[in-house]
Amino acid sequence: MDLQLSGNLALVTGSTAGIGLAIGSTLAGEGATVIINGRSEKRVTQSIEKIRQEHPHAKLEALIGDLSKVEAVKQVTSSFPHVDVLINNLGYYELKAFEDISDEDWMAIIETNFMSGVRLSRYYLPRMKARNWGRIIFISSESAINIPVEMIHYGVTKTMQLALARGLAETTAGTSVTVNSILAGPTRSEGVEQFVNDMAKSRHVEPSVVEKEFFETVRPSSLLKRFATTDEVAALVAFVASPLSSATNGTALRVDGGVVRSII
Repeated sequence: MDLQLSGNLALVTGSTAGIGLAIGSTLAGEGATVIINGRSEKRVTQSIEKIRQEHPHAKLEALIGDLSKVEAVKQVTSSFPHVDVLINNLGYYELKAFEDISDEDWMAIIETNFMSGVRLSRYYLPRMKARNWGRIIFISSESAINIPVEMIHYGVTKTMQLALARGLAETTAGTSVTVNSILAGPTRSEGVEQFVNDMAKSRHVEPSVVEKEFFETVRPSSLLKRFATTDEVAALVAFVASPLSSATNGTALRVDGGVVRSII
């Protein structure tokens, strides 16, 4: 299927690994020019090289900077005053008991997971509406609905993204601009891969054993019963980023492996 993305400029925040890298690669493979973002020049360069190995003719731009910072957002909007597709993927998680989450921890994760998307959307959304075309996508998580007790602050930021995306979508009524969220489920990202391997090594078992137990005890509602691949998540994101998804707006789309049991 031709997703009709050729000629579009897409910014994928936090795109040097995991879901972000897969999204960047998928969009590049569909003909979009993709801005690859990371905090270090080395990581950005390596990611661009990795994408070009799969898509030799990929059109890629490098953006080095921590977009959780106001100054870095000013830099990107100055360097790239116009984008057609904004993928707010930047984010992190950490395992921490609620009583141990300090004010500083809360502010740090909100700045990264939420405010980066607020600031970028505040700049790009009005310009998209003025041109009457654009896509803004927030990479959220099933944790936005099933708040994980082991990282409540992460889950809260993912819920904040859903509310923001729906609110922004309301402002696009009657235009060809859409704002949506993607609820990713447990995904085999770089961090998850390392966690599973470390856990397996410490217990002297195969990684497959750790993965099986995870879906038996931590995410028992999963229908997939395995970690999704980053490419599986990226495929849905690419469709939502395309002109073909014009009737999809203001919603949260799931690629969660069936973890969320509700049907609405």
